[in-house]
Amino acid sequence: MPKKTWNEKLNFAGDLPKVVELTNPKLAQRYKAQTMIIAAPAEYDELMKKVPKGRLTTIDRMMAEMTKKYKAGCACPITAGIFTNIAAHASEERSAIPGPGSKKETPWWRTLKKDGQLSEKFPDGIEGQKIRLEAEGHTVIQKGKRFLVENYEKKLFQF
Repeated sequence: MPKKTWNEKLNFAGDLPKVVELTNPKLAQRYKAQTMIIAAPAEYDELMKKVPKGRLTTIDRMMAEMTKKYKAGCACPITAGIFTNIAAHASEERSAIPGPGSKKETPWWRTLKKDGQLSEKFPDGIEGQKIRLEAEGHTVIQKGKRFLVENYEKKLFQF
């Protein structure tokens, strides 16, 4: 069976979105919730596309948006990270296809991890995201092994 493309992964929803009950008491305590939304990959892509040039978002903010949309107690952090990564790689895959038939680019570089941190899993790693962010006027700083957008909180986009 051939490997799925990033865009096939992005557009495959299966039984998602779905709100699941957290029946395991340890999980419910960990997430401080009784229900968890597992959104579809394309929903994260759509949120990422809303972030305009000069603004930023975080995976946590997108998870909060999904939680509100589906009236759940929380959003799944594991799938949120995976699905934003899929959206980023799918956008790069589309941009490699010549002609006007490629879909609108997803500005994935404007999506940060917690505390304004850059993602090593996005296309071209930290360096690829850093180059794109700096081209839009953001300042990327290094703290230990982490790379962060300086004062990212002041540039957050309101969904």
